[in-house]
Amino acid sequence: MNSVIKGASYVLVHTPDMVLYNGTTQTTERVVNPDSEYLKAVPEHLRSYEEAVSYWPNQTYIGNAHPDELAEIEFPYYDKKKEGAERYGKYGEIMPEEEFLLLVQACDMFEVVRLDKAFVEKYKEAFAKDPVISDDIVEKIHEGVELSEIETLISEDHAEPLYFEHQLVGCVKPAHDIDVNLSSHVMHENLMSKASSVLALLYAVKNAGIEKSDVEYVIDCAEEACGDMNQRGGGNFAKAAAEVAGLVNATGSDARGFCAAPTHALIEAAALVKAGAYKTVVVTAGGCTAKLGMNGKDHVKKGLPILEDCLGGFAVVVSENDGVNPEIDLGMLGRHSVGTGSAPQNVIGSLVADPLDRAGMKITDIDKFSPEMQNPDITKPAGAGDVPLANYKMIGALAVKRGELDRKELANFTKEHGLTGWAPTQGHIPSGVPYVGFAREDILDGKIKNAMIIGKGSLFLGRMTNLFDGVSFVIHGNTAAAQEEAAGVSEEEVKGLIAKAMKEFAATLMAE
Repeated sequence: MNSVIKGASYVLVHTPDMVLYNGTTQTTERVVNPDSEYLKAVPEHLRSYEEAVSYWPNQTYIGNAHPDELAEIEFPYYDKKKEGAERYGKYGEIMPEEEFLLLVQACDMFEVVRLDKAFVEKYKEAFAKDPVISDDIVEKIHEGVELSEIETLISEDHAEPLYFEHQLVGCVKPAHDIDVNLSSHVMHENLMSKASSVLALLYAVKNAGIEKSDVEYVIDCAEEACGDMNQRGGGNFAKAAAEVAGLVNATGSDARGFCAAPTHALIEAAALVKAGAYKTVVVTAGGCTAKLGMNGKDHVKKGLPILEDCLGGFAVVVSENDGVNPEIDLGMLGRHSVGTGSAPQNVIGSLVADPLDRAGMKITDIDKFSPEMQNPDITKPAGAGDVPLANYKMIGALAVKRGELDRKELANFTKEHGLTGWAPTQGHIPSGVPYVGFAREDILDGKIKNAMIIGKGSLFLGRMTNLFDGVSFVIHGNTAAAQEEAAGVSEEEVKGLIAKAMKEFAATLMAE
């Protein structure tokens, strides 16, 4: 039987200081043009924590609003607050920066993170009150050091500074004297990814209603890669995050494929469970500091707040078929193969039409498609347009070409089968997976029968190939009962045939 989606989590961490000090757009500008007017303007365009929490797409991401509700909000979203917005949502939370820095320190196994003693004392109690933060995580937090020690590490040891409200509150030291793969900059990126993954894992276990000990395998599909000069991407984020999250029975590994990685990882997880290798597998990913403020110049130029001010994370729990939860159907997988080519029509054909053809289905038989769910509030001012809408137009156009949809119904197709984008610009996160949690609930509630998750990735960014990438899978309602019923009828038929044969055999013996 197919594996099922038992639960999902989605978390955000509001990190405005990291936008200025760690986002690639800003750090590059500081090198190229240190007196940049843009850099001077950034602080004025950073949102407060309260503003980030009340932002409609963020509330949608953590489950306090359904994508259908977001679709009814007048665009743009940045100037509209969601009334009654809360830090905690159905799927996760929006953690403030000060508490996240304490989680980062708790995730540090090699004593490279140093936090100011006064900072730790001020915020440790609030951090400990988080509903998913256990005592053993709180106990990992050091009492902190004097600020003068942090300043010395930055000036003499090239440590990466940590700021809160533009004040120095800590640093991340290099983990090696000369290995650039263990530099303070890389250690900072990796620890932020690991810590946000830990937060996602904790919520995923809670949301799925399972014990931490039930998890047997973890797959990390974030954008970072940890290793040393002998194995730059050796890993293993998955096991490192599982350790802090307390998943004592889990092993794991990392999967990388740019933005398509989460969809690859979910297919792998479903296959591992269906094969019987593991009973419960969790796919997880933490955030990417490099993407913070990535489109900041365009946002500032147009007088908008910098909307890419949150690290994002997610986790999905994949388990053995329980007869209830929606299934990942491994019989309907789309894939962009080496020979597919990069033409948009070929890409959509390979990811959407081909798997449906094999199942004898039409494009219109899929209730909801979840391709690249980027928030248009972020992408449109940067000139990239409404990415989800562009995808739906291509899928709809293909349906028209195949004779499955009337051209007049094209506009309605994007509304009925599409979704409004709400995901943060964290590379791997928008591509497909933001809807997995909602899809599970929508199917359980009978709102839809199925959904197609589409992951697409730009492999050429790694300069190893010019190829594009993509995979897809379909989630649908649980079929275990129907299969058992069919198997039961077949079994009864077999019993009947055996009984009939025995009677005939007995009659033959009597005749003799």
